[in-house]
Amino acid sequence: MRLVIQRVKRASVAVEGKITGEIEEGLLVLVGIEDSDTEDDSQWLAGKLVNLRIFDDENGVMNRSVADVNGNILIVSQFTLMASTKKGNRPSYIRASKHDFAIPMYEQFCRNVSSLLGKAVQTGIFGADMQVELLNNGPVTIFIDSHLRE
Repeated sequence: MRLVIQRVKRASVAVEGKITGEIEEGLLVLVGIEDSDTEDDSQWLAGKLVNLRIFDDENGVMNRSVADVNGNILIVSQFTLMASTKKGNRPSYIRASKHDFAIPMYEQFCRNVSSLLGKAVQTGIFGADMQVELLNNGPVTIFIDSHLRE
């Protein structure tokens, strides 16, 4: 499971012109899922996400988490995060999970994050053609892969 995490002033996701998820200050999280992902990956990433200290404290040092600042989280599925660009110029998405595996894993990840955050998270619609808007704050963008636990 892969995450691209962006600290935002605001973010929203829309499908067919209708907003399905919207937040003010917090994190926009793009999620890619592959068949080898497990509940352990989901739980580990949810914990990292909610506790990641990328918000400024009173001294301007990134020392607070989204939970510490009472921020919000918008989670959007994105199969292209699993792209392989090893050969040629056309990305291969063979590692990206199909709907029957990915949807339950995505929904579980959202529940795990919500539980740790102590409030509901906003989401896109899995598999839909989504338009994402954001105002990146910093900018701060972090990439985490549960299979590369660094």
